[in-house]
Amino acid sequence: MVNTIRTAHVRFGRTTNVDDVQVFLVERLDRDGTEPMLHMKAVCFVRPTGENVALLRRHLKSPCYGEFHIYFSNIVKDTYLQELAEADQQEAVSQVQEYFGDYVALEPHHYCVPIENEAICLQPPSWSLMQSSRIIDRTVEGLAGLMLSLKCRPHIRFQKSSDLCRRISNDLWRHMFETEKELFDYRKGENTPVLLVIDRLDDPVTPLLTQWTYQAMIHELLGIRFNRVSLKSEAKSTKQEEQEFVVSSEADPFFKSNMYENYGDLGNNVKELVDEFAQDSNQHSSISTVADMQHFVEAYPEFRAKGGHVSKHVTLLTEMSKIVDKRILLSVSQIEQELACSSGLSSAADAVSEAIGNPSISDSDKLRLVMLFALRYERDGTRYLSEFVQRLSDLGLPNRKLDLIYTLLRIGGEEKRTGDLFGTKSLRARAVKIARGLKGVENVYTQHAPLLANTMQQLMSGRLRDVDYPFAGPDSSHPASSSIPPEVIIFVVGGTTYEEARFVALHNGGTTGTSSQVAGAATTKFILGGTSVLNSRSFIAQLAELADMERSKF
Repeated sequence: MVNTIRTAHVRFGRTTNVDDVQVFLVERLDRDGTEPMLHMKAVCFVRPTGENVALLRRHLKSPCYGEFHIYFSNIVKDTYLQELAEADQQEAVSQVQEYFGDYVALEPHHYCVPIENEAICLQPPSWSLMQSSRIIDRTVEGLAGLMLSLKCRPHIRFQKSSDLCRRISNDLWRHMFETEKELFDYRKGENTPVLLVIDRLDDPVTPLLTQWTYQAMIHELLGIRFNRVSLKSEAKSTKQEEQEFVVSSEADPFFKSNMYENYGDLGNNVKELVDEFAQDSNQHSSISTVADMQHFVEAYPEFRAKGGHVSKHVTLLTEMSKIVDKRILLSVSQIEQELACSSGLSSAADAVSEAIGNPSISDSDKLRLVMLFALRYERDGTRYLSEFVQRLSDLGLPNRKLDLIYTLLRIGGEEKRTGDLFGTKSLRARAVKIARGLKGVENVYTQHAPLLANTMQQLMSGRLRDVDYPFAGPDSSHPASSSIPPEVIIFVVGGTTYEEARFVALHNGGTTGTSSQVAGAATTKFILGGTSVLNSRSFIAQLAELADMERSKF
């Protein structure tokens, strides 16, 4: 039930009021004590699970509403339909439909299949078969619902080095091509999309970086949960209050235009928004005739909505500016970018050492810097790493946190990764990196490009190797790996980031902002999704949860 609540939460968060779509009451299916309202119709949107069917049966045996319109978010079993028919003695059910939405659509190019205990994704399925099986089943169900809503049966490729990616891909292939092959009987041919299933741990760097574009920055510093941001503020003469804002490109034109703008440009754009609103306010303040009054009344809903957007963005920018100054994140981020994009061990070690000795930098930011250093200089920087860990220990960081550095290296180190994370494995990657350095970068704080950008480029050029990313299913059904797919649906086991979502959006060209940062013409459309949307806190929290589970198991 939690997952369908999230789906509805995101959908209705984009409208001003649920009354706009003639919804007058929203309740959970498991709520007790609902008063009879037989004059009203109930629209039930649920996942087709045994628990939800049991709740529906309870409602149908003693209905509180005149009609029930039941929408399942995925394929429903015949046995569940039989159970509902037997419970509907008063014939209150008007319709039962499958409305494929067993995932959360965050943006037109970005989706999420939320799962419980996501830290399990950081270990191979053999580590915890029961929990891994639940995650695999839920992921397959969500991806199947996504493909049905897109009306496609894609070819499936997966990251060979990840057992979890392999099992998800093979189970999904069997579901689409064997178990439910008639339901997925969409036309095949040259325009068949590709689903690429990859592992978060192939790029553990991107979730650890401070972000400087608007949407990603909000998530990193304040946290976005299914397109909503919650802020706690100290109001005058009152106790602490919580404000909640919706940040969605569909509901907010300013956010749509600025969600991928960098921090420096954003401040100027918010100022222009405030100035424009102030000018509109002065115009509305001079009402002298009936015609003026009528014009004001007609324009008031738009005027009020614009005022809400202005207040929201000023508040968000103010809160983020406070955090940036308090944590001196500009200085921290410069070191992060050097670790992620440069290759000077000595200078990187000096910068991290200086940061550890800076009392103005928080312990959590110091830990992130050491994690990034450990990933970047895994082979050559062991002496420095031991020194950094000891100094963090001397500052009072507990061993449980320090151990996360080695946990990250164990599950996301060089031997575990498939892609060329730092552009050092191939001659071509090194040449591209040198050329980029010679040309310079637009912004020193946003020079990092996620590994996903390189993977997208390899797919578009037909250079994504079968040996690293094989196809699921029998060989006879595979297209040539060098063929260019018209559409690619990416699923990241372990979660996506808003930095990666930005690269996808800019490549697709469907948003306002800077030009595409993925080389080549945008001949292939991409859709990005995963098990969550990560920031540095949630990624490190996953590592900590995994470490706790390992300790309790052994």
